[in-house]
Amino acid sequence: MVGAGGITHLRRIADFAAVWQVRTGCHGATDLSPVTMGAALHFDTWVPNFGVQEYMRHTPQTDEVFPHAYAFEDGLLFPGEAPGHGVLIDEALAARHPYEPRQLPIARLEDGTMWNW
Repeated sequence: MVGAGGITHLRRIADFAAVWQVRTGCHGATDLSPVTMGAALHFDTWVPNFGVQEYMRHTPQTDEVFPHAYAFEDGLLFPGEAPGHGVLIDEALAARHPYEPRQLPIARLEDGTMWNW
């Protein structure tokens, strides 16, 4: 969702994919916030060529900072009934957990050449 530029852009990509009978598959790993998951779930309920939604549980601390209406039960994700994307942000609690930028390591061959790890 984020890599596509947002919901509107992802809708355009999904429409084009549907022409070729390609289904969607949104990323749902924990490196994306619950806000992104909430948006993805609402997109999934709309898109006619839905395929699969990846889901990884966030930590209890993340769930505390981002209370959300979506739920995972019996192998299914439910978006919930809250307005919008169904995700709130507790800014006071978030301020107690400052952002620490991280990045993937850069892989190099023995001669120093950058390589796809």
